[in-house]
Order: sequence, then structure tokens, then C-alpha cells
Amino acid sequence: MPADQNIEHPGGMHHSPPTWRTSASATLHCLTGCAIGEVLGLMIGVTLQLGVTLTIALAVALAFLIGISLAVRPLMKDQNLSLVDALRIVWIAELISISVMELAMNWVDLYIGGIGAPSVFSSIFWIGIMFAIPAGFIAAWPVNYVLLRMHLKSCH
Repeated sequence: MPADQNIEHPGGMHHSPPTWRTSASATLHCLTGCAIGEVLGLMIGVTLQLGVTLTIALAVALAFLIGISLAVRPLMKDQNLSLVDALRIVWIAELISISVMELAMNWVDLYIGGIGAPSVFSSIFWIGIMFAIPAGFIAAWPVNYVLLRMHLKSCH
């Protein structure tokens, strides 16, 4: 079947099968929110010297909050859905995608030492982020491909 041919799905909707390119786009969209939340949380945690555990917890919480917000907002706007209805649509895929992304990002950043940096002005802080963000993308890309194939996630 050609890659651009539509296929029939339950409910009578027509969708093109996901490709690695469409899953990369979905992953990049997810990474945008996660990275904003992650970096903001790391900056706050390191600046306030909250310690590694609290800094990671803050970064993860903000990554989920901002990442899910970026997934929900288009649905609320484009499909005129309430917040609760939009959350019902995206929660499982975003939970899985963001969890994988955050696990990879925080593991890499912790390994490099960026989370434990003495200051946001320390080069190790930014080196950690520089490697963590691509690691999050690489880890979540195949996950998003599967989520798209299972019709649990959509491209925005």
C-alpha cells in the first residue's frame, strides 16, 4: 500500500498510516513542552539549591504540566472541547511519551552532572541540558511511532 493512501479505521475515519517522519513531528511537539518545563524546573531547582531529588521532581512536574498543556490546547481550540474532554483524549499517550522522555532526559543530565551543578551559570548545567534534550527525543521517538500506530496519539 502506498504511504500516502488512506486506510479505513474504526468509526469510519480515514487516516494515513503513521510514518517515522510523522512520529518525529509528534515527538518534536512533545519535546517542546517537556524541554520548556524541564529546563525551567532545573533552573529553579539549581538556583534555589533544592538538591538533586527535589530539582528532578520539579523539572518532571513542570515538563508534564507544560507538555500536556501544549497537547490539550489545540484540541480545546480546534475542536471546541472542554479541558476535561481534551485531557480524556490525550492523557494516556502523553503520560507514556512524557514519561519515557523525562526518564531519558533526567538520566542523561544526572549522569553528566548538570542537575547537581552549583549554578545555572556553570557550563556543566548547560552541557547536561545539551545532551539530555536529544536523549529525550531519541528515547521517545519509537514510543510515539507505536502510539501513533495504535491510534493512541495524533500529530498536532
